[in-house]
Amino acid sequence: MTLPFIYQVKPTENDDMKGYPAIARIITNIQHALYEHFHENFHVYSLNIGHYELWSILQEDVKSESDELVHIAQVFEKLEGKTFEFENEEDLSHFRVIHSSQNQVYAYRDSGVAFAQIPYFDETNHQMYYSTILATDDKALTAFLQSISKRLWLKSKNEVLVFTDTMHGIEQDHKPINRELTREDVVLNPKIKNDLYAVLDQFFNEDRSFFQTYNVPYKRGVLLYGPPGNGKTSLVKAIANTIEAPVAYWQITEYTNSDSITTVFNSVNRLSPMILVIEDIDSMPSGVRSYFLNTLDGATSKEGIFLIGTTNYPEKIDPGLMNRAGRFDRAYEIKLPDEALREQFIERLGFDHFLSKEAQNALTKKTKGFSFAQIKELFISSALEWHQKETIHIDEIIKSMEKEQKKSKKGDWFEGNEDQHVGFY
Repeated sequence: MTLPFIYQVKPTENDDMKGYPAIARIITNIQHALYEHFHENFHVYSLNIGHYELWSILQEDVKSESDELVHIAQVFEKLEGKTFEFENEEDLSHFRVIHSSQNQVYAYRDSGVAFAQIPYFDETNHQMYYSTILATDDKALTAFLQSISKRLWLKSKNEVLVFTDTMHGIEQDHKPINRELTREDVVLNPKIKNDLYAVLDQFFNEDRSFFQTYNVPYKRGVLLYGPPGNGKTSLVKAIANTIEAPVAYWQITEYTNSDSITTVFNSVNRLSPMILVIEDIDSMPSGVRSYFLNTLDGATSKEGIFLIGTTNYPEKIDPGLMNRAGRFDRAYEIKLPDEALREQFIERLGFDHFLSKEAQNALTKKTKGFSFAQIKELFISSALEWHQKETIHIDEIIKSMEKEQKKSKKGDWFEGNEDQHVGFY
């Protein structure tokens, strides 16, 4: 079947498609196309992409060619009708051509609800989209949203919702969870690990009698702080893998603003009970810190949000985050690993491929002051040398790493040759 086009290029047409008249004309034509197919009038309910989860469901159904979905029309004749993606599976990696959800009009066959993403170009000729939801009436839209609410929660539970602040606004995406990372794989101070998981398990236990019995608000917040490379991110990944709840990940950048803050908290509230991880929380731009704190108070006053903040620089955190109850309940310092943790980590990495037990014990002492990330880099360098030469000079690798670490701390990268350069000059 040949799909109709909402707007086709007409060589004799001189008027430009700009502003409200353009959008009004396009939406009117979309409504006509929907009426031709269903013999019912559709009304516009939304012109924003704030409810990202809805669009992710649509994209999933487009990709799977769901029988419930009807492809009504393509919006602009000369823009995309299909796209492609790279699938990286365990046994097979390949490109796959799929239908696009952009520049298209789709409707759910028996729900009286339709979705359209309408391309437009801003003043800098950058292509953007109006994302429109249409429905036959309020009852149809409400019923549709109720019917997919459980599906939205389950989809988010099996993936990580990633928010990225960019110069063009906030981007949202779903990323698969690494199912290989378990609680046992997390090498961490046992007391901190046990305390944190005990709180998480209690929070997401279906029996919430603890909160009801003691009249405790159904919300928690913890802050993980300490030098980089010591397992904060791995801990968060393991939590996402082992907790039966959706997880959202938000990386604070210089582009974080009031709009992105509102978008993130609106999304996580719709997915509660869930976990929100805020990475590098100390990097919150100064101009929006007050707005963030006010939003945090409003969001955490609603039940079902378990907040995890991470930072490498706790001294840079706004005091308001820690000095007011209800923002973060507990703070945990993730320190450089002590000898016992280094021994455990060295054993798990697989140094026994090329080091005896005695040599591994000696390595545990030699790596004092190393982070987990540095020990892992030591393993990779050692394994590479062993694989290539069937010999290993691990002491030389350690000395080289210690030397580069000192340069990094001092910011003194060059030795004795001021004519060396890095990058373009």
